[in-house]
Amino acid sequence: MVALVILALVAAALVVTVLGVASGRIPVDPLAEAVHTTPDTGLPEEPTASDVDAVRFDTAMRGYRVDEVDAHLETLREELAERERALSDLRSQPSREPMPPEASTAPSTAVPPAVSPNRSDGG
Repeated sequence: MVALVILALVAAALVVTVLGVASGRIPVDPLAEAVHTTPDTGLPEEPTASDVDAVRFDTAMRGYRVDEVDAHLETLREELAERERALSDLRSQPSREPMPPEASTAPSTAVPPAVSPNRSDGG
């Protein structure tokens, strides 16, 4: 008889708990807070390709797909490296001074090349 009463109380507690969780009255968060194993260095405001190489992410159960993140970081690193090369090339070129307004409106004094009447290209 005592066993039947205990069994009934356990069943009632189980039903109340399940209904409370299902209705949202008993909050349940199955995922624990992430444990950080690496310091978050982040990226500077103006990242370079070498900054992207230094980024590391923590991994956890149900975390990110390492291969996808690595692929995106590789694309970002390559894009930043290309921009850095282009910027370096532009900075190494001598600056072009704008032409004075008088020079740009003056008629051209260049003589067009002479066209030979004996052209072999049919023209």
